[in-house]
Amino acid sequence: MTYTINRMFPDAGIDDVDARARKALADHGFGILTEIDVKATMKKKLDIEMPAYRILGACNPKMAHQAIGIEPRVGAMLPCNVILREVEDGVEVSAIDPVASMQAIKNAELTAVAGEVRDLLAKAVEAI
Repeated sequence: MTYTINRMFPDAGIDDVDARARKALADHGFGILTEIDVKATMKKKLDIEMPAYRILGACNPKMAHQAIGIEPRVGAMLPCNVILREVEDGVEVSAIDPVASMQAIKNAELTAVAGEVRDLLAKAVEAI
């Protein structure tokens, strides 16, 4: 099983894909709780240059509330990370597959919620 939902944007710029990803996520009920500019962090902390790499911590509040109600410690695995990374031919977007990330928790009700979140994330990635 793959653990991410992926889409490639040939010849695209990171800022354009970032704006499109944020809109698509918002249109599908996700807000961005956290943002990490990995490229800037690596430069600052390790003085290492790398291609653009951003992590967006996306959360659908309704689904997160439902999951926490089912399994209170599931918050340790939230939010759903979406990465945008510069590659040779453009920008790749990869969103976590919540079903794959929840496999460690043996709870069928939670797995069903994770499936709903996966469907929403897949639709958001497709809409970018």
